[in-house]
Amino acid sequence: MNRKIQIVVVGSSEATSEEKDAAYEAGKIIAFLGAVLISGGRGGVMESASRGAFDEGGLVVGILPDDSLDAANPYCHIVIPSGMGFARNLPNVLSGDAVVVIGGSSGTLCEIAYAWQYNCPIYALSWINGCSSEYAGRQIDDKHQGVVHDVSSLDKLKKLLEGLMEV
Repeated sequence: MNRKIQIVVVGSSEATSEEKDAAYEAGKIIAFLGAVLISGGRGGVMESASRGAFDEGGLVVGILPDDSLDAANPYCHIVIPSGMGFARNLPNVLSGDAVVVIGGSSGTLCEIAYAWQYNCPIYALSWINGCSSEYAGRQIDDKHQGVVHDVSSLDKLKKLLEGLMEV
């Protein structure tokens, strides 16, 4: 494959400090592995993951709900203003080889559902409250035999993403 692996990070724009810390470290892992980090390009989990990837020298893409290039967090190298509002969750998910879920609420739930529908691997940080802990280890429905991967530590996230990089 000539293109880089693309990892989408999803979570709340109103993130807790625990979510932000985990997102920052997840972003660093993604960049360290040579993958592109994609997010919704705004604040909270998205900004913290973007900052982690940015600090590690990785490439960061933000797909915004807005229609302005200036609405992205300052760590996005590539900004795609969709003008689609929450409907931009579908192109976000479809842009990834995998989705990492860190906390989150209804917007994140929508992204998990899209990832599930399109059979995209989902890695949910189970020690973070919100959608990630709620869906970690679960099979959402019988659409396919997979489960939302239960990621119990950042070391486990790194190992799982390394496996994805080898495919």
